[in-house]
Amino acid sequence: MNTILRWLLDLVARFVRTLDWPLLGALLALMGIGLAVLHSAGGQNLALVQSQGARYVVGLGVMWLLSRVPPAPLRRATPAFYAVSLLPLLVVLFVGTGRSGAHWINLGVFYFQPAELMKLSLPMMAAWMLAQSAPPPRPGVLLSTVAIIGVPTGLILLQPDFGTAMLVAASGVFALYLAGLSAWWFVIAGAGAATVAGLALFAPIGWFSFLRPYQQDRILTFRDPQNDPLGAGWNIIQSKIAIGSGGATGQGWGEGTQSHLNYVPEHTTDFIFAVLAEEFGWLGVATVLALYAFVIGRCLWIAAGAREPFARIVAGSFGLALSVYVVVNGGMISGLLPVVGVPMPLLSFGGTAAVSLLAGMGVVMAVGAHGQGKR
Repeated sequence: MNTILRWLLDLVARFVRTLDWPLLGALLALMGIGLAVLHSAGGQNLALVQSQGARYVVGLGVMWLLSRVPPAPLRRATPAFYAVSLLPLLVVLFVGTGRSGAHWINLGVFYFQPAELMKLSLPMMAAWMLAQSAPPPRPGVLLSTVAIIGVPTGLILLQPDFGTAMLVAASGVFALYLAGLSAWWFVIAGAGAATVAGLALFAPIGWFSFLRPYQQDRILTFRDPQNDPLGAGWNIIQSKIAIGSGGATGQGWGEGTQSHLNYVPEHTTDFIFAVLAEEFGWLGVATVLALYAFVIGRCLWIAAGAREPFARIVAGSFGLALSVYVVVNGGMISGLLPVVGVPMPLLSFGGTAAVSLLAGMGVVMAVGAHGQGKR
């Protein structure tokens, strides 16, 4: 009996040995909080919670599978994975659906968002290219990496989905930073991008030629939500009321009036963080932000211990990209940034985003396991 028990324990240990338990614990905590807030925001809709829970299970399965693959095979498969990820971005332009563009592909069983897949493949492809030379990257490698970032970013902008395009591009920019590119390049590129964006947004020809009506509304609303409090400004005004009414400890789980009376828009998706703030207050917000900070820090710690450039750049890029997702969504629902339709990782309802994020964490775990000599 003892022999069988030892054999079973050894079998389990072999299956989970590549998992990073501190990282997994923080991710499970975020998912648990996400399901609790979703249960409240969705009006105690158990089917909604079960649906999201099933997506988490799929994501955890993908994470576990990827954690068992050493970085070397991942690196060899990266170019093919990147090429395959570009195909749905082309297909969605012709058959995609969405309220303000072609963002989703209806697969019958579920809706698939191709841009989310690029959040996984683009950092890997950028790392693959940048690992070809010693830091800092040579001009040829640098230009190739810029093209790797630019092609999917441009395709996502055509949908149009400005928010996701910028997040995808950011993951590639982080790869450049981790590869040793001088900070001056980022300063120059940032100044150039700000100039071009300013001309496109505020020059009359740019305002009417490049921005769609809903994008114009978002910018005007960001500048002054009170200009249209019952129209374009409604979302952010109600979100800020929900955040403020939460106070230090919140109104209680399931007791948020702004979300339950349907004042907060998209309260199960993009604005779910406002529901968290209303019902759990600053204490709940601080707890979730601390968990995010731990996940990001753990990714960077694993990246710092990686043996090879590809693994280091990939793990670091996934961690830094997560920080941007959190900052953009948090800034959006609090009125500090324009509304761009970016979900809060592992809190907002949605399958593609959750699975792609957990898959990225699986790659990070693979880097950690490889660096620790695990197989």
